[in-house]
Amino acid sequence: MRAHPMAGDTVFAVLLGLFDLLLFTADGLDELGGLPPWYVAVPVDIAMVLPLVFRRKSPLWSAYVVLVLSVVHATLALGIASVAGLALSIYSVVVYAGRRQGLIFVGAVVAASALQLALEQTDELGISVLLLAFGIALCWTLGEFVGARRAYDVEVEARLHLLETERDQAARIAVAEERGRIARELHDVVAHAVSVMVVQADGASYAIQSNPELAQRALQTISETGRGALGELRRLLDVLRSDDADGEPRVPQPDAHALAELADRMRAAGVPVDLELGELGDLPAGVSLGVYRIVQESLTNTLKHAGRGATAAVRVQRTGDLVEVLVSDDGAGRVPQLVPAGRRDPRLPGGNGLIGMRERAHVYGGTLDVGPAPGGGWQVRAALPVRLDK
Repeated sequence: MRAHPMAGDTVFAVLLGLFDLLLFTADGLDELGGLPPWYVAVPVDIAMVLPLVFRRKSPLWSAYVVLVLSVVHATLALGIASVAGLALSIYSVVVYAGRRQGLIFVGAVVAASALQLALEQTDELGISVLLLAFGIALCWTLGEFVGARRAYDVEVEARLHLLETERDQAARIAVAEERGRIARELHDVVAHAVSVMVVQADGASYAIQSNPELAQRALQTISETGRGALGELRRLLDVLRSDDADGEPRVPQPDAHALAELADRMRAAGVPVDLELGELGDLPAGVSLGVYRIVQESLTNTLKHAGRGATAAVRVQRTGDLVEVLVSDDGAGRVPQLVPAGRRDPRLPGGNGLIGMRERAHVYGGTLDVGPAPGGGWQVRAALPVRLDK
């Protein structure tokens, strides 16, 4: 019914019309204005309930048509459709058209009812007035309640949409900032490689006559360094977004060999770290820097979120042309619990730190998987291809 409100209103209108005809039949089939009763009752009943089908789509049009037809319907005493239709129309106008239109419509209902009561000259005028006032008050109260609820739901939906938009915007800003940071770091890597090439070229020019073997080794170093620099330069051009950090100081960037120092700092901060490193001597500078940053962010998340008493394990291994990184913690021995509705684990994908790790992995064509570890805790698994000749 909520998905198709007109269907529900149609069912209600049909049932109301059938009930009205049933009451009319039970009261007897007297002629109406010289015509057979069904020739009058059926068309008037259909006309009376038909506007109720459109009470949500066109509440004002439906309400005033019901008001006009209710006068005819009540005068002919064809049943309760006129009373039920007016009550539902007052409710609908208040909910879907607002208080101002509701007051105008209630005024029209009161005027029409007063005129009808005056023409009928009934002996129970007081009771009729009380019933009319009670019915209007009840319908108005229900309309106010439902209207306030609808307005609240609309406001909540608008706020949720705004929060989703702000969250997406924050994620895009975080991605842009992280890409800018990666680009600046790769800029330093390329600058270092070019400096090495210049130094080796100068040395080779001096030794080419006196020591050809030394010059040959220098040229080989230039060739290898140049290939690595070209690969880093391609990645730099892919991730470069802005040069908004021209004023930032340049410092030497860490690499995979600095992981031992990083582990010592984390131990000093209160998180025992078990570090296991494979052979990482000839990793490209950019890949080595990416490995360091992924491990650094993972251990930082362990320090912030795993809790007191948690321990971490770091495994960095190279197998052929692939570097595999695994950082896990035991979450202080706690088994992950279900996240309550409306909340999420702070280490679920979507945080700025995890966005940065994902961007670093994607820059080098790698993958990143983040999630709960079997048996409790958290783990980060990354795989970065090693492409020395690209």
